[in-house]
Order: sequence, then C-alpha cells, then structure tokens
Amino acid sequence: MTTWCRFKTAGKTSYGIVEGDTVFAVEGTPFGEHKRTAQSYPLASVKLDIPVRPETFYCVGINYKDHILKMAKKRGVAPSFPPKPDIGYRTNNALIAHDEDIVKPADAGDAFQYEGELVAVFGKRCRNVSKEEALDYVLGWTIGNDVSERGWQKIDRTLWRAKNSDTFKPMGPWIVTGLNPDDMETVIRVNGRETDRFKTNNMIFDAPTYISEVSKYCTIEPGDVMWMGTDGVPENIKPGDVCEIEISGIGTLRNKVVQG
Repeated sequence: MTTWCRFKTAGKTSYGIVEGDTVFAVEGTPFGEHKRTAQSYPLASVKLDIPVRPETFYCVGINYKDHILKMAKKRGVAPSFPPKPDIGYRTNNALIAHDEDIVKPADAGDAFQYEGELVAVFGKRCRNVSKEEALDYVLGWTIGNDVSERGWQKIDRTLWRAKNSDTFKPMGPWIVTGLNPDDMETVIRVNGRETDRFKTNNMIFDAPTYISEVSKYCTIEPGDVMWMGTDGVPENIKPGDVCEIEISGIGTLRNKVVQG
C-alpha cells in the first residue's frame, strides 16, 4: 500500500509519497518511471494539490439503489433504476484540492449540495478489458465531492454549470494503492455533524463493471479518473459550512464553502 500525493513547496509542484507525517519527494510520476528521493518535508508544511490532473474526467451518474429510493420518495415519484452502466464527464476547471474553498456563485440557489464519491485513478492504458481484469488498471483510489447546484441541474439542457462550475469538484487529499472497495465505508460530515454514512461499494454497478463497459468504447489513459457516484440524500450547504468526506483506508477530503 502506497499513498501518493501532489504537493507544492518553494513554488514547485511534484509528486510525493506520504508516510505518516512526512512527504518524500519523487522524481517522475506514479504513471511512469519514477524514483523516490531523499528529500522529505513535514506533511503539515506543504500545500497539497489535486492528486492528479486527468486527461479525461469520467463520472458515474445514479449508481446507488438506496439513493434512488430515498430521492424518489422525497420527490413523490416512482423510483427509476438504470438498466445499464452509463457514464458522463466533468471538467478539469472545476477541480480543487483538499482544504481549498468551494465557491458558491452569487446567483446559485439554496439547493447547493455535496455528493461524496469514491474515485478510481487509472495507472495503465485501458482498452476493451474484462470485468475480471479491470482493477488491474487502477493505480489507486481517492475521494471526490461532486458539488451540484440542483436548480441549474433542472433548468439547463446539460450539466455545464450545475456540475462543472469552477471549484465544484474537490478531489483528494491523495491516492492510496492496494485498497479493496468492499472494505470501505463513506462518512460525510457538515460542520462536524454526520449527515450520511454508507457502505462505499453498495453500488448498482461496481467499478470493474463500469471500467469494462467504458473501455469497450473509450481508451482510458494513465492519470484518468472515474468518480463512482454517491448514496444517501445530500443536504444543502451554504457559505461558511465545512464539508468533510471520509472514506476508510483513504482519509478525509475537507473543503469550506465561501460566497462568490
């Protein structure tokens, strides 16, 4: 098990390996040739960056049965379950790192919500792979917060601003290898109050299923990411709130909401 991060210090951004409270600088990247150096820094002294800037940013939509049932009940409609794994996309401009601020636009409505998600980070080129071999192409796992403005989500023809506005996609704090999603639990807190807790892999279609299906049509490159959806019923967040998403084995992604 290895914990990879991207960090900034002395005006330079590089990959590192986190061990306890120390970051060891690495020459190269986890997606190619690399060498761990003797240079180290206290973790508290560096600025964590997003753990990877993906070439393609895949994002799974509705993928948890309990989420579908609870949201349908809340809206007073019959639940509708996806018949097959479908994928969407998000944009890199929306990515921010652990401890950076989520900016709520001035014209955003009250239905401004978090979505805590497991994120697969790919380490090898992946094309037309089977479900059984799919996880061999995953370098490791990180955490995402799929911040969403529900009013825009309803009235716009696409998700261009509801999901992709600047700062709407916190990701981090790092990538951890050698984990099994079956062993993970996701806990979401707002201002220290637990709002959701669910088994991370309680998905309709699990990560290997999605990876195999997407790879039939799209070449997944090293450094690409796939966000795997959320469970529960997200609550509204507002400026001043601090949202924390914890996934066992990975850690905690924390971001504050500020007014735009």
